[in-house]
Amino acid sequence: MNYRHAIRTAFAAAVTLFIVGCSTVNTVNPDANLVAFSTTLRGANEVPSVMTAATGTVDAVLNKDTRLFRWKMSFSGLSGPATMAHFHGPAAVGTNAKVRLPFPAPITSPYSGRATLTPEQVSELMAGKWYANVHTAAHPGGEIRGWMVVVR
Repeated sequence: MNYRHAIRTAFAAAVTLFIVGCSTVNTVNPDANLVAFSTTLRGANEVPSVMTAATGTVDAVLNKDTRLFRWKMSFSGLSGPATMAHFHGPAAVGTNAKVRLPFPAPITSPYSGRATLTPEQVSELMAGKWYANVHTAAHPGGEIRGWMVVVR
């Protein structure tokens, strides 16, 4: 009798673990639709490169379902006030591209923004073909730049 009870208990435990395991495997990650991006802004990333002590960062999140793109940027050491900033694309690293998403003025540090992207813009961003760029009067083509890369 104890032997049968032990087998039934072990079988019930195995079935329970199997069911719990299956439900865990099938659980949808609630953040699966979010993609995080980041970059470091440097003068050396400009094309042509810019000699500057300025640096910065941009961290961003894209919701692939809603196409809502949110970003936060900070920078310091610019040659003067930022005159404009934007995301550019599509382009390969080391090349220039047109503005895809301008940042509304005023451009100060820290800065945050949001926009709903088009499907085409989402594809470009996901393919690593966007960069962030901060412009100044001394460097109208851009003083610091960084390519947006997926970090999660």
